[in-house]
Amino acid sequence: MFLPVGDIPNPKSTPYVNYALIGLNVAVFVLITLPLSAARPDIQNPLLIEYLRIFGGGGQWPVQAIYERISAYDLVVFQYGYRPADSSVATMFSAMFLHANWMHLAGNMLFLWIFGDNVEHRLGRTGYLLAYLAAGLAATLFFGLFVPDSQIPMIGASGAISGVLGFYFLWFPGNRVKVFIFLFPLIMTTVLVPARIVLGFYLLIDNLLPFLISTQAGGGVAHGAHIGGFIAGAALAFGIDRLPGMLRQRTQVSADRKGRGVQADAAAAMLSAINAGNLAEAAKLYPLLAGHRARSRIAVADLLSVGEFMLANGDPEGALTVFRRVISERPGDDQLDRAYLGAGKALLRKARCDTSAWHYFVAAVDLARTSALAEEARTYMRKIENCQE
Repeated sequence: MFLPVGDIPNPKSTPYVNYALIGLNVAVFVLITLPLSAARPDIQNPLLIEYLRIFGGGGQWPVQAIYERISAYDLVVFQYGYRPADSSVATMFSAMFLHANWMHLAGNMLFLWIFGDNVEHRLGRTGYLLAYLAAGLAATLFFGLFVPDSQIPMIGASGAISGVLGFYFLWFPGNRVKVFIFLFPLIMTTVLVPARIVLGFYLLIDNLLPFLISTQAGGGVAHGAHIGGFIAGAALAFGIDRLPGMLRQRTQVSADRKGRGVQADAAAAMLSAINAGNLAEAAKLYPLLAGHRARSRIAVADLLSVGEFMLANGDPEGALTVFRRVISERPGDDQLDRAYLGAGKALLRKARCDTSAWHYFVAAVDLARTSALAEEARTYMRKIENCQE
C-alpha cells in the first residue's frame, strides 16, 4: 500500500476555507449519510416510486428485490446526486458534499487536507472557495459528457479536489509528498516523493488508464470527473498565473503601435536601446518581440538586465515574464541562476506567491555560479520560512 500522508513545504497561514470544506463534508456524512443509511425508505415517499421505476422497470432485478436492498440515504443520493439524464444546477453543487461510505469520505478528505492549504494560501480564501466550486462544476460537466443518458447518480468531492490537485501540480512542482509505504512485514516507512510524480501517478495510472479501458461508463469510480477536475484546476492555475501579464503586454503593444506605428524589427531596436544603455526603452520594446525566434536574437545577459530593470522599476509582472521565458527557452544557459533568482524576487512582489518563489530560490541555489548569488537566494528563503503568514 502506498498512501500520501503529508507534503512539504507548507505555508504558515491557517487554511480556514480548507478546514471548513473538510468540516462540512464530514458533518454531512455524520448527520445525514450515517443515520439515513441505516433507515428504511418511507414507502410513501414519491421519490421511491421514481427510483423503483428507473432502476427496477425492465431491469434484471425485480422491484421487490431492489426495495429490500435500498436505504433512505439511497433516495437522498437519487435526489441530490448528479444524474446526467436529469441534471440541474442545484445537484451539481449538492453532489459535491455527498459520499457513499467512510472510505470514500476519508480518501477525499485526506487529499484535500494534504494539498489544499498551499493552494488556498496562493489564491486567498474567497478565490480558493470559488476555484474549488468551479473545478467541481467542470468535473461534473466533463463526467456528464460521456454518459449523458445515465440515471446513476454521481456523488463525492473528488472532482473538486482533483481541481485542487491540478492547481498544486502547476504551482508547486518542487514540493515533496510524504508517502507511507506499507508492505507488511517487509517495509513500513515514509519516503518523500516529488509532488509531480505523485500527482502524475494519480492522474495517469489511477484515472486516465481506467477511464480509457473502462467498459462500464457511469458505474463505479467517476474517473471522468477526476480527469475533468484536474484539467480545470491546471487550466485555471495557468490562466491566473499568466493571463494578467499577457493582457498587460498586449495592451502595452497596442498602445505602442498606436503611438509610433508597428515596429518592423523590434529585436534590432531593442538591441540598439540596450547598447545605448537605455533599458527603459528596451523594456518598452520587449513585448513587441514576436515569438521565440525574435527573443533568441537578444543575449541572455541582456534579457536578464531588462528583467531586472523592470523589477527595480515597479513592474514585477513584466519582469516575471522575462525571467520565465529565459528559463523555458534557454534551459542550457549558464546564467539561469540569475533568471531563477529574478523570478523568485518577482513572485515575492505578488500576493501569496511566497511558496512558489521559494522553489525558484531553491533552483537558484542549485545552479548558482557564485557564492554571493547563492547566499542572496538563501537569504530570501530564510525570510520566507520565518515570516510566512
